[in-house]
This record gives sequence, structure tokens and C-alpha cells, in this order.
Amino acid sequence: MNYPALLPGTLLRRYKRFLADIELDDGREVIAHCPNTGSMRAVNVPGCRVWVSPSTNPARKLSWTWELIELPDGAGGVDLVSVHTGRANALVEEALRGGLVPELAGFAELKREAGVEGARLDFRLGEAQGRDTFVEVKQVTLKESDGHGYFPDSVSERGRRHLEVLAELVAQGHRGVLLFCAAHTGIDDVAPAAHLDPAYARTLQAVAERGVEVLAYGCRLAWVQGRPAAVMLDRRLAVNLERRWQPAGGESR
Repeated sequence: MNYPALLPGTLLRRYKRFLADIELDDGREVIAHCPNTGSMRAVNVPGCRVWVSPSTNPARKLSWTWELIELPDGAGGVDLVSVHTGRANALVEEALRGGLVPELAGFAELKREAGVEGARLDFRLGEAQGRDTFVEVKQVTLKESDGHGYFPDSVSERGRRHLEVLAELVAQGHRGVLLFCAAHTGIDDVAPAAHLDPAYARTLQAVAERGVEVLAYGCRLAWVQGRPAAVMLDRRLAVNLERRWQPAGGESR
């Protein structure tokens, strides 16, 4: 998936959930749309380098969108993290259509935003045999101090409902798949964030036992002339439903 032309800057602050003050490298201070409804735990770090995309749409109230943030990786380098949750579905769809997710290959038809069981799931993959595969995508950006990736970054009743719907579809004879899209180059595995949403973690464990498949894939970013230009799913990640994050001394939950 290609990015629009991105400009670099520095994050000053995020506020009112959907707004971020950013100082561009050319000295301009702008207000950017923050397309992320989560807590952005460990990702909302003022002073870090960010990348924003411009908009020429005159109907938009804000001319900039916050896309990426660079975070210290603890080893002298940086991890690149997507804060734009809307990019995850487009990224996964491109991977599905390109056969980059072998576990979900061979479908005859792909439908986005499938309404089922009183909810809306991200993808419905029709198979020639008549059985459908329903896929719900969750973007993972939380890398905790133990070095592992976790989801969600705050309580998610909607996310828990999606799990229950997937389990109901499995009971009806379909495939139900939860796909974690790790939009953080420093995340190599994913676990449920029981320390932030214990109900979600319990539900995920329960639906997995009922046949819901849980996959995780990591991303790779391509740079062109010193700027992030494209992102793609490039590797299967491990999922550990039993892992529990434990705070280090003096660290709060």
C-alpha cells in the first residue's frame, strides 16, 4: 500500500482524541487530524518525529492527517508506528488479494464491511465450496515495556462483541478469523492485553477454544528518498493467548 507524499515534523501534543499539534520541519505549526480513537498508550509521545499527509480537499476542516510516529527502540534506533487505524483494512485487503496471507488464500470473492449477527465485520471471503470466511482486523500498536505487542490499548466492548460474533459464525459452519495487523515495526508477537481489558482477554481465549482462528502479521515499510513511501504485510507473527504483561518496579499499569 502506497502512502501519499508524507512530510516530517515533531509531535507537540495530542488532545480531544482527534487533534494533534505538530511542528513541521519547515517551522510551520499545524493542527492535524488524529485518525485513532484508542488511548494510543505508549504511542502518544510528544517530542518524537512524526509523518503527516496533506489534503487538498477544500471540504476538510483540517488540511493534515497524522500518519506515523517514530519511537525509540531501546537499542539506539527507532521503530515506525502507524497511528492511522483506517490504513489497516486497506493494507490487509491488498495482502489478501495479493495472496500474501496463505491461511486465507483461495477465496472466490471478497466483500468488505460484512453485516452479520447484528455487527459489521471487516471482510467476508466467499469460497467455491459455499462456506464463507469472516475476518475481523485489529491494528496493534501497543508495544509494552517487556518488548511484546498487546491488544487492545484500552477497554474495547466493540472488539469483544466482534469476537462473540466470530464464534457464532463458526458455530454455524463458517470460518471465523481474527487477524492482528501489527502496525509497529518493533512488534514481533501479539498477546491479549489482560492488564488493560481483562474481559477481552477472557473472551479471546474462550472463542479460540470454540474454533475462532487467531492470526497476526507484521508490517514492513519501504523508504524512498528518506521518506516512508509504502507499507506491506511481510511476515507471520506468533500469537500467545496466555502471556500476561507484568509491570516492572515502579511502572504503572
